[in-house]
Amino acid sequence: MQIVFLGTGAFGVPALEALAARGHAIVAAVSQPDRPARRGLHVQPTPIHSRADTSGIPHHQAEHVNRPACVELARRADIGVVVDFGQKLGGELLAAPPRGFVNIHASLLPRHRGAAPYQWAILRGDTHTGVTTFQLSERMDAGGIWLQRETPIGALETADELHDRLALLGAELICETLDLIAAGQRGPRPQDASRATRAPKLSRADSAIDWSLPADEIVRRIHGLWSWPAATAAFASRLGRRERVQLARARAIDAHDARPAPGCVLDATGAIQTGRGCLLPLEVKPAGGKLMGYDAYIRGRYVDAGDRWLHLDTP
Repeated sequence: MQIVFLGTGAFGVPALEALAARGHAIVAAVSQPDRPARRGLHVQPTPIHSRADTSGIPHHQAEHVNRPACVELARRADIGVVVDFGQKLGGELLAAPPRGFVNIHASLLPRHRGAAPYQWAILRGDTHTGVTTFQLSERMDAGGIWLQRETPIGALETADELHDRLALLGAELICETLDLIAAGQRGPRPQDASRATRAPKLSRADSAIDWSLPADEIVRRIHGLWSWPAATAAFASRLGRRERVQLARARAIDAHDARPAPGCVLDATGAIQTGRGCLLPLEVKPAGGKLMGYDAYIRGRYVDAGDRWLHLDTP
């Protein structure tokens, strides 16, 4: 098929590669404009821009994808594929390719409609998630479903790790979906809107850890928010040292007999009391430092009973 590919982030790179490898003709890859990767750094190409350039695929940047130039581009294709693009497609653009647009979504729709589906799958304690290909419509993530692929969520799996696995599953599924569409054997099945849940965009305001929550819920937040916005707390030692720390991985452990206030360090292992149960960090990233094992962190800071982990707003 002749395909116009709309994608910006890294999640879409395996799909773009897989479609090209299957022999589909990529009319163009369209992404949002290149932007600075971090404050003060030079403008960096988006992951899709980089991959298109290395693969010899024509690339276009669209500040506003619904403008006439992009609509005309889409009319040159049989079908559009959208993956992690970041802009809403209007009706004229959706109708431009004869077969419309198919989206790869990192969830088992209608569960977790929205901008952060795999993160919310972890945050809400789902044991399984997956990817869905669906026919894009003007209603957010509400179009008819073509295919789905399910996968378990590991007990210690972070959002970054799940992202990478789902991206590969999505690449396989979009190729199967285009084969299905080309065969014309059936259409997409409607979603059951009564089962829909939301997965809203995350922000830095979501990062602060509330130690009064149960340990298993905090663990889910640590895994679901890594590596952005990253669950974050302030470590305050009994010797007066204080620093901001991001937590990347943790596990809930059996509660101790003592029940100090949430956030208190219980012993030399660095175990932390929560509102219900205890938590043991496994990987942390101190402010200005690199990701490291928690055992190395507690040795370097002499962590022991009497130290505290605070909510970021705690004076």
